[in-house]
Amino acid sequence: MGEKVKNLNNRRLPRWLKMQRASGENYTRVKTMVEKNHLHTICKSGNCPNIGECWNAGTATFMILGDICTRSCKFCGTTTGKPLPPDKNEPANLAGSVKKMGLKHCVITSVDRDDLPDGGAAFWAEVIRKVKGVNPGSTIEALIPDFKGDEADIQKVIDAGPEVISHNIETVERLTPQIRSAAKYERSLGVIRYMAGRGVRTKSGIMLGLGETEEEVYKSMDDLREAGCEVLTIGQYLQPSMAHMEVLEYVRPEKFEEYRKAALDKGFLFVESNPLVRSSYHAEKHVKENGRNG
Repeated sequence: MGEKVKNLNNRRLPRWLKMQRASGENYTRVKTMVEKNHLHTICKSGNCPNIGECWNAGTATFMILGDICTRSCKFCGTTTGKPLPPDKNEPANLAGSVKKMGLKHCVITSVDRDDLPDGGAAFWAEVIRKVKGVNPGSTIEALIPDFKGDEADIQKVIDAGPEVISHNIETVERLTPQIRSAAKYERSLGVIRYMAGRGVRTKSGIMLGLGETEEEVYKSMDDLREAGCEVLTIGQYLQPSMAHMEVLEYVRPEKFEEYRKAALDKGFLFVESNPLVRSSYHAEKHVKENGRNG
């Protein structure tokens, strides 16, 4: 299936995980704009391996509500702690940046904000409406937290009108308690089920290499389809630091392709499955009315 990690001190990545160097004119332009407007991106906070490719292409996944998360998931490189109050200028700054970058599609995500009464849902809605108001021709994917499963808070995001709403289950059911802080597998499925029931194009993602079995991966696909999920991303887990969950296996590209085909056969409209795939990879494709990217 892949390369088992036998020596944790040997952190050499297999050849198929080589990443594009984060440099270039467009990379510098995006980096400057993000910093100038005091924006956060999951590209940086989450140590995304595609930052070179995406920023050189002039795209980025914006992270709202600060860069400090109230949860401490074992896979995530985002800082954990006590967040600052939401920045009232962030909706306007983000909307303006989308306009300056000329983005036809943007992805917005956030840290978990369990410190806020609604988990930040009202702020989420404000950001989406502001981006759409300033950029009427642009489409949006919202990659949301679980809002503790509160349907009223999820509805606030739905009502703001993003074209795609994504919520990641991240891993298989058995490993969820070890890897995700405060999150629950069934609750995440419930978030997706609620959104799908209201006609939203729903999306989710999982990571491989954490000790999951092939049968568990296929069961997760079935669980997501039962919940109404239409778009699936599958990528290789990469350990952000020695303090995070260990990589147990580097799954080969051929296996990712096998999973991609299987997911399409199960009825997903779009499937991105590759070692370097992350939640927002090729996200602009997932807005289309019909899928089958196989």
